[in-house]
Amino acid sequence: MTALILHGGDNTINMPTSNSDDAPKRTIYDPKAIEGKWYEYWESHSLFKATPQSGKEPHVIVMPPPNVTGRLHMGHALQDTIQDAITRMRRMQGFEALWLPGMDHAGLATQNVVEKTLLEDEGKDRHAYGREAFVKRVWEWKDEYGDIILQQKRRLGDSCDWSKERFTMDDGFSRAVQEVFVRLYDEGLLYRGEYLINWCPVDQTALSDEEVDNVERDGHLWYIRYPYANGDGHIIIATTRPETMLGDTAIAVHPEDDRYTHLVGQKVKVPLTDREIPIIADEYVKQDFGAGALKITPGHDRNDFEIGQKHGLPTLNIIDLDGSINESGFAYAGMDRFDARKQIVKDLEAQDLLEKIEPYKSTVPISHRSKAIIEPLISRQWFVRMKPLAEPAMAAVRSGEIKFHPKRWENEYFRWLENIRDWTISRQLWWGHRIPVWYYTDGDGEIDESREFVVSVDQPEEGMVQDEDVLDTWFSSWLWPFATLGWPEETEDVKYFYPGNVLVSGYDILFFWIARMIMAGLHFTGKVPYTDIFITGMIKDKLGRWMSKSLGNGIDPLDMIEQYGADAVRFSLTILCAQGQDIKLDPTKFEMGRNFANKIWNAFNVFGQFMEEGKEYRRSRSFEELDLVEKWMLTRMNQTIGEVDEHVRKYRLNEALATVYTLFWGDYCDWYLELIKPKYGEQMEEEKIALAAEIFGQLLQLLHPFMPFITEELWWKLEAREELDSCMTSEWPTSRENEISVEEAGLFTTMQEMITAIRNIKSQYNVPPGKEIAAILNVDESEADLSNALLANSDYFGKLAKVTNLSVESGVARPTASASAVVGKSQIFVPLADMIDLEVERDRLRKEIEQKEKYRSGLERKLQNEQFVSQAPADVVEKEKQKASDAADELTRLRTSLEELG
Repeated sequence: MTALILHGGDNTINMPTSNSDDAPKRTIYDPKAIEGKWYEYWESHSLFKATPQSGKEPHVIVMPPPNVTGRLHMGHALQDTIQDAITRMRRMQGFEALWLPGMDHAGLATQNVVEKTLLEDEGKDRHAYGREAFVKRVWEWKDEYGDIILQQKRRLGDSCDWSKERFTMDDGFSRAVQEVFVRLYDEGLLYRGEYLINWCPVDQTALSDEEVDNVERDGHLWYIRYPYANGDGHIIIATTRPETMLGDTAIAVHPEDDRYTHLVGQKVKVPLTDREIPIIADEYVKQDFGAGALKITPGHDRNDFEIGQKHGLPTLNIIDLDGSINESGFAYAGMDRFDARKQIVKDLEAQDLLEKIEPYKSTVPISHRSKAIIEPLISRQWFVRMKPLAEPAMAAVRSGEIKFHPKRWENEYFRWLENIRDWTISRQLWWGHRIPVWYYTDGDGEIDESREFVVSVDQPEEGMVQDEDVLDTWFSSWLWPFATLGWPEETEDVKYFYPGNVLVSGYDILFFWIARMIMAGLHFTGKVPYTDIFITGMIKDKLGRWMSKSLGNGIDPLDMIEQYGADAVRFSLTILCAQGQDIKLDPTKFEMGRNFANKIWNAFNVFGQFMEEGKEYRRSRSFEELDLVEKWMLTRMNQTIGEVDEHVRKYRLNEALATVYTLFWGDYCDWYLELIKPKYGEQMEEEKIALAAEIFGQLLQLLHPFMPFITEELWWKLEAREELDSCMTSEWPTSRENEISVEEAGLFTTMQEMITAIRNIKSQYNVPPGKEIAAILNVDESEADLSNALLANSDYFGKLAKVTNLSVESGVARPTASASAVVGKSQIFVPLADMIDLEVERDRLRKEIEQKEKYRSGLERKLQNEQFVSQAPADVVEKEKQKASDAADELTRLRTSLEELG
């Protein structure tokens, strides 16, 4: 077997090429002609449905719910392909396979996109509508556009049970979300408090730590003089945010810093204000940062907040929700925080209070969605105590009850859970699950803060008003594996389909979602939501960059499906999905899948053209009665089935598919079909057709989870079937041990190597593949079985290497003017006199040797030049060395060829 290597990004796929010299004219597979037809067939016959009444063992995957705002992107396409392949495979293996679909209401993202649409179309923001009317418009938008992505997923071939589709704001799901809030509150795991939170001034809502990206940016370090209150000098502090100086409530120094210990207890004046603040000592201060003194702003820095709590410092909030300086900001009130920064620096300079400015790289918190710089603010929010929930979640992974694939993601999982902070779950939005907290009102209809609030799913008393805030989107999503099945009710679906089996997801939501689902599952059901977590890599462009609108490097999967077909897209994404590695994707990579689909389509025609419509073809010969190549093919088939099952068990789906691919193209097409097909114009024997169709059917079954459309189409071409006899519901192939012969397969493998060696010799001497030649096989006397097999199957050499005169000998000397090769203990001699003009070939080789020697000499002179070796980049020198080595190898080959001519 020869191999054509297709390169793309960092991924390389070996694509076998045909051995045939007289292959029939190929047809082009047209996916558009069949994909819609078969999806409609599967869905209309309810073949995706899963029911608790089946009596089978369940296998459950819950789809990571895409945002209701979303469109199918390559990340969805990759993960859906993997989930669908696993689901289809388990369905064929006899499980009651449920892949549960649905959508996420995506509070902030959806509110933003609808408000933006209304602003563009009607010139109004949400406040112009009011809450009730705006939420009504969001629901209308959801009904019109919300399921676009689910329709797009059908184009990819997703075999979800659409009858169980859920939305995170369904009535039942919403009830589950509110029930969880109440339970956590009653258990003391949920509380309301005023703490420093992440605030987005653009979206004007609190964010959890996981919704904030910390990015490194170039900035400055401003050194500011804080005058002592007694007028005797000043202390210098360094800060990256001079505007927050307006909210300082202390200066901290390290208790062991001899420069400042005598100052502890004294007071300084906050520059540009009339306030005085104390100097305190705290071990948190880094003596080597700046001047060694730290300004403490509890209202706008998390670490400062903790120091303030420790020392009983007051907390001042000087920044409003929109990011402007508030009325506590003296002369800077009303200014944007960054404008205020510029003005404060100017005023410090004017009053000789600015010591110096240095360039400085700092880590800046950015909203993951709006990209605005986060402002830490003191705010009254709702929080979940996470440490009690995290401990059981860590134990489930440590015990092996839950396994990560690849395992290295466990380390990231533990790192986050071991350092977990309480979760801010309230959001200042209108679209989402309203917090189930109720307040008494006074005579004016305002909330009566003197009376206790009530936490309840339903309104406790008439006249009470519900909390205005909504819950973090992830507070509903973490219930997805069981709330989708009807929890908290003890439904049949909950009892049968929970817990699930595997979660397929990207590492980008490991903390947002994957870990939280484990916590929720264990806490509310006592069971883990799944036992395996398959973390896929992320898709990037061919240069390794994240895909984005700004770069214009996105690849639309629907465009690729339109161009190459869904099966081609699925094949290419799966084959590139090496466990735990990001994918550098170029649209040309989908040509791999298209080429393979064409190969499958044309392979059927090799024997299918001889099949009579309506006639059954069944093999009557036992394994022992088969020809050598047939025994080899069945052996390879049965061995591969076991290998595929093992790869899938380890969630190495790319290796599973690559194994089937090699079997189909490299073994079945390039060797088996080439050897059994009749000469042009002749008919194929029925027994040959029967076995070819039998093996082809099993290959279709192995490929179906990855390429469902083309395999379904060809499945029905193989034979007449009943209406529901779908490839999708057929029984997964099992390895038949009684149809494996390692010894006989080994004999054929040796023949393959001999045939390949002869073909290489012909290629080496520029002999046309179709030219008939003679060959001598000098077999070791100890290998009588091989000699007998070669004699019995000498026609294999004629069909695949055009050897019309084959001698099988032992102990013969190599003839003069012959090329040779070694396979195992055997030698192959190919007389050249009848193949080529020996003198012309000698002249050609001598000239090529002369040219190659000059080329190698030039390279060696360059490498002996010390100036070149010392000054050229290391990779350039290495390339030149490799060229010299390759030239030496080529010279050896050429000289050997010349010697063989005698």
